[in-house]
Amino acid sequence: MDSRMDSVTGFDPVAEHVRTRAALDAAMERLVRLLRAVPDLDAPSGVPVWTVGDVGSHLAAVFLAYGSAFAGEPLEWEGLLPPGDGPLAERIAAVNAASIALFDRADRARLADFLAERGEAFLRSTERLAPDTPVPAPWLGPEVSLPLSAATGMMLSESLVHGLDIARGAGLPWSISPDEARLVLGQAMPSVMPLALDPVRARGVTLAFDLAVGGGPRLAVVVEGGAATVIRDAPPRAYDCRISAAPVSFLLVSFRRAPLWKEVVRGRIRAGGRRPWLATRLNELIASP
Repeated sequence: MDSRMDSVTGFDPVAEHVRTRAALDAAMERLVRLLRAVPDLDAPSGVPVWTVGDVGSHLAAVFLAYGSAFAGEPLEWEGLLPPGDGPLAERIAAVNAASIALFDRADRARLADFLAERGEAFLRSTERLAPDTPVPAPWLGPEVSLPLSAATGMMLSESLVHGLDIARGAGLPWSISPDEARLVLGQAMPSVMPLALDPVRARGVTLAFDLAVGGGPRLAVVVEGGAATVIRDAPPRAYDCRISAAPVSFLLVSFRRAPLWKEVVRGRIRAGGRRPWLATRLNELIASP
């Protein structure tokens, strides 16, 4: 159990963005080394139905998509995404299907080089930009943009979580530190969680969760009127349920890489407040981003 599970800290948005960039840089270096050490790109990965090479190709697409706004080579999304404002799950499924076809069998031998080049280009081209600079993210919805801080946090999360998927398939070591998880949860989740709300399950639901991640951040997650809002360090209010979570555990549960029940049994995620039994609803209402 993390002794800081119930503690939260304030944050400086600019300083935390700088730390997230540094964490992404370090994670990308580890990811490149991992891919170069993979003995068999055709081995099953930690993602059902995807090989290790499929995961690497998906990551290449992620780096390409987030970096395209700054590389002077905008991507053509028409015909790739479902028409209209469909469910996020459909949009992500379409992008995922296209992403694993980005590199054919022969080209996958240079996945590590591609990720290194694209990752470095993203960090270089965004170095002097403010954390709230908009980054187009049409795969998340029509006309959707994320602040640069959230886009950087999502690139960090993709690197960490899919690095784990690759390592599990290749039988190689991979770790995610609490500090890395905190940066993802604080930088990316306030922007991405509302987009990932399941509109069917959220119909008629009014719930407020106080999510306290060990060592920070603290997020107010409110589901009401078929929409969700996520506010960091929100003013005091009444909550239906309080969730205290170790950072890595919450990250892995959020991305469906660890079962919620196991983290609860281990004491890494616990619920309190007026209606603690509602804690499982958060994982049901917010789909994996």
